[in-house]
Amino acid sequence: MEGEHMHRLETHDLELGATEAVQKHYSRHVVAQRPVTQRKLDFEHQRPRWLRECMAEATGVFFYVFPGIAAIASFTLNLDSEVGVTAYGSLFQVGWAFTIGIAFAIITCAPTSGGHFNPAITICFAIWQGFPWKKVPHYIVSQVFGAFIAGLLMVGMYWPEIQRFKAESIAAGKGLVYNGGPASLLCTFPNPNQSNLGYLFLTEFFVDSFIGIVIWANLDPANPFVSPASAPFAIGLAYGAMVWGFADIAISTNLARDLGTRFVAAMFFGRESFTYLNYSWIAILVNVPATIFATAYYEFLMRDSLSTIGKGHAVHEDGEEGLMRHITNTGAVETGAANVMRRNQSSSDEYNLGKQE
Repeated sequence: MEGEHMHRLETHDLELGATEAVQKHYSRHVVAQRPVTQRKLDFEHQRPRWLRECMAEATGVFFYVFPGIAAIASFTLNLDSEVGVTAYGSLFQVGWAFTIGIAFAIITCAPTSGGHFNPAITICFAIWQGFPWKKVPHYIVSQVFGAFIAGLLMVGMYWPEIQRFKAESIAAGKGLVYNGGPASLLCTFPNPNQSNLGYLFLTEFFVDSFIGIVIWANLDPANPFVSPASAPFAIGLAYGAMVWGFADIAISTNLARDLGTRFVAAMFFGRESFTYLNYSWIAILVNVPATIFATAYYEFLMRDSLSTIGKGHAVHEDGEEGLMRHITNTGAVETGAANVMRRNQSSSDEYNLGKQE
């Protein structure tokens, strides 16, 4: 039996594994997988699509939130470590944890659900791209659930250290809910001197708008500077850049990430997780109008739909006739339209040549 397994590999074949990802880019051949069984196909066909999408959204948010809050916990719980806190982390490490987590979330789960991982992004897809509104509540609940599970798991894994930190915080008269306290391992709280909610609102609004524009630009099929392979990391770096720049003055960046973990904070550290300095509504809700503003900014001022049509990623609502009418009415053939005309002409020439043969 062992000889049969060895014999299936030719001299230049690569064994099954991560090598499948490079099959289209590598000159050596990857040995074929075993045939897909009908039983497996039947099982996959019977899975409800809505369940697959919801679980993918929950899993993606988990992949994004879990490494981020784990890095926060590693950093915060070791501030007084004898070997020095830098041995356990920094805001730079926290930013990278969220960055890589977002990239992994997109790579892992986006093929199944579209990879929203943020209620504000889901709402923007419904507004601008025709995402079904009936799916929006399911996606949002799934996203919050993913963050909730990430928070629970992190607390469980760090439970002895958190218990010790709670006791020290209470003994020092600081309580449990404050920036740098036990509850802040899970969600955002402002510094004690940040009592101006308007300032906190504008900070959150700017940060979320910045991220929203970067996301929308990365998802624009007409953008020549972004490839499918680089988009997950570019989007993740947008989050990381904002963490590196503004984490010290309280930012949330994602309704699901904050609300899901804030539920966990309330479970273990009390209701003050929602009432501290009247801040929680900013962390939870500002992300939505800020992202709508950012995507509207891109749609109205930066989107080039004609170029998108020209590259074959969209069609005119009235088909080729509507596109030609637009070109005629505007009186100018732009790059996108020229590409469409060249492609159509090429298809027509091939068709005529086939008829002649």
